[in-house]
Amino acid sequence: MAESNFIDYVKIYCRSGRGGRGSTHMHRAKYIPKGGPDGGNGGRGGHIILRGNRNYWTLLHLRYDRHIQAEHGGNGSKNKSTGHQGADRYIEVPCGTVVYNAETGEYICDVTEHGQEVVLLRGGRGGLGNFNFSTPTNQAPRYAQPGEPMQELIVILELKLLADVGLVGFPNAGKSTLVNALSSAKPKIGDYPFTTLEPSLGIVPYRDGRSFVIADIPGIIEGASEGRGLGLRFLRHIERNSILLFMVSADTEDIRKEYDTLLNELAQYNPELLDKRRILAITKCDLIGHDTELISMLSEGLPTDIPTIFISAVSGHHIQELKDLLWTEMNNESNKIAAINSTDSILRQPKDFSRLTYIYEDDEDDKGWDDEDIEYMDEEDIEDLDEDDFEYVDTPDTK
Repeated sequence: MAESNFIDYVKIYCRSGRGGRGSTHMHRAKYIPKGGPDGGNGGRGGHIILRGNRNYWTLLHLRYDRHIQAEHGGNGSKNKSTGHQGADRYIEVPCGTVVYNAETGEYICDVTEHGQEVVLLRGGRGGLGNFNFSTPTNQAPRYAQPGEPMQELIVILELKLLADVGLVGFPNAGKSTLVNALSSAKPKIGDYPFTTLEPSLGIVPYRDGRSFVIADIPGIIEGASEGRGLGLRFLRHIERNSILLFMVSADTEDIRKEYDTLLNELAQYNPELLDKRRILAITKCDLIGHDTELISMLSEGLPTDIPTIFISAVSGHHIQELKDLLWTEMNNESNKIAAINSTDSILRQPKDFSRLTYIYEDDEDDKGWDDEDIEYMDEEDIEDLDEDDFEYVDTPDTK
């Protein structure tokens, strides 16, 4: 089975450096037989620091580097010499990475800007040498401080793509075709389900040199919250989006039913996603020949509480109108405030990482991903299966 290079979830063990201990040395020289204390301080242990880097797009570089350890501080020595400071360890992460405590699911921090640095674990302070404790009544202290201990933590790093608009739709709804029409991105396009197997970003040029970012995620299907298809593992990438663009094909038997199904799957994943601003785009209008009467008939029964637009990415029908609508909604002040509050609330929710996704590997098929190659199970369902047939992937199957 072909392995994807798009890694958006890793679990790593982090350990900062411990502080060096102080020295209890007494000064001795040829003509100073009873010199005073001159034990130096211990050096500080190294920090574990997260740093945003716009040159990274995934967490692939951390997949095989699961133990991040900073250097310990050096011990103090004679002549009031301070031990060396432990080297800090930097973890380069793509912008949009959220960090959670792997054991409790508690939100820790969020790295969103290039060059942003967050101290994840602080190194232990070095202990004081005995020269710090010398007083007129205690001129020869023979004790010093030990260094502070190191800190350890297992963390979950989740990449959540930074985009203004997130596309939500069933497989073959035309999401990749729309991204291809709106931007320079070239996602894979095919006339079969699950053509898109990993999220992609596209920069959409707008009027007067302005632009916005659109995110295409793999299609979801009814029952995705129960693990069907590709499940909901990629929905984390629309948690930051200010607008969700729902896409339903014009040749669908029941447009309203498909839209309601998509809403239900989002609610199963995270009900707060429904607080985001939504737009409904009816795609592939070229299949019905832009028939005004047919479009009017299809409009009956559609939701009236959100903007709806009929488009065709192939013919370009209403594509500019869609861009205008997206830009207007994005720059609506009330929508901006609601999007910021919603995103902040979603990211800070405790995560449940107790369940893992198991991906079955078909050894006989090495041509790539196939619908039959993927099966999602709970841990109790695989007790009787041969463990050699499974590849364990650190991807939470959260609801």
